[in-house]
Amino acid sequence: MIDVDRLRVSFGDKEVVKGVSFRVPAGECFGLVGESGSGKSTVLRALSGLNGAWSGRIAVAGAEVGPKRHRAFFRKVQMVFQDPYGSLHPRQTIDRILSEPLLVHGLGDVERRVAATLAEVALPAAVRFRFPHQLSGGQRQRVAIARALIAEPEVLLLDEPTSALDVSVQAEILNLLADLRRQRRLTYVLVSHNLAVVAHLCARIGVMLGGEMVEELSAEDLRAGRAQHPHTRELRTLSVGLEEV
Repeated sequence: MIDVDRLRVSFGDKEVVKGVSFRVPAGECFGLVGESGSGKSTVLRALSGLNGAWSGRIAVAGAEVGPKRHRAFFRKVQMVFQDPYGSLHPRQTIDRILSEPLLVHGLGDVERRVAATLAEVALPAAVRFRFPHQLSGGQRQRVAIARALIAEPEVLLLDEPTSALDVSVQAEILNLLADLRRQRRLTYVLVSHNLAVVAHLCARIGVMLGGEMVEELSAEDLRAGRAQHPHTRELRTLSVGLEEV
C-alpha cells in the first residue's frame, strides 16, 4: 500500500531526512520511532502531502505521487495529528467539522454518515452539536479520528496520536485505533517517541536517528530484546511498559 524509497527532505541547507526507505503492506501498521528531531514526523508530513520539499519516490496503492497531490489522494490518505485541540476548528461544531470532508469530496448521505462515524468512534450523539472546547481531550481526539475516517480512506497517518492525552485515556485511543484498523482493513503509519505505543499497534518498526532509519525490526523482536542497533537498545531501555504490551 505504501512504498517510500530513498526519501530525502531538506530545510534550507540542512538535510533532515537522509535516504529513508520502507514499505507497508495493505492492512498493516508500520511504526516510526525516535527522539525529537530524528526526522520521523518530517517523513510523515512528506508522505501526507503537507511538505512538498522532498526528493526520492513515494507510491501509494501502486501509484507514484509527487509533491503536489490531487483531491483523490486526500480521499485515500488521511492524517490524525498530535494535538486534537489545535487540529479542530474552535468555532465549528462537531457536526460541521465532520460534514465538511463529505462536502469537499462530493459524498452524499451526510446525516447518516456523520451519525454512523460518531458511533464508530464511541462518541454519544449528544456531542454532535457541541464545540471542541466543550469536549475532553480524549473526546476531541475521537472527533479527529472520526474526521479522518468519514471519507472512507484506505490509509491513516498517525502523528503521535496519544502523546497529548492523559495516560488513562491513551490506552482507550490505542485500542480504538487497533479495532478500526481491523474492521476497516486500514493501513497505518504511526509516528511516536514511545516504543510501547508503537509496539502495541504495529507489526514492524523503523527506528530513526539523525534523519536516517538505523534499524527496521518486528515488534516481537523488539519486545524480546533482539534489537541490533545501539540506539534501538537504548530506546528500549528507556521505554516503560514495553514488556507488557
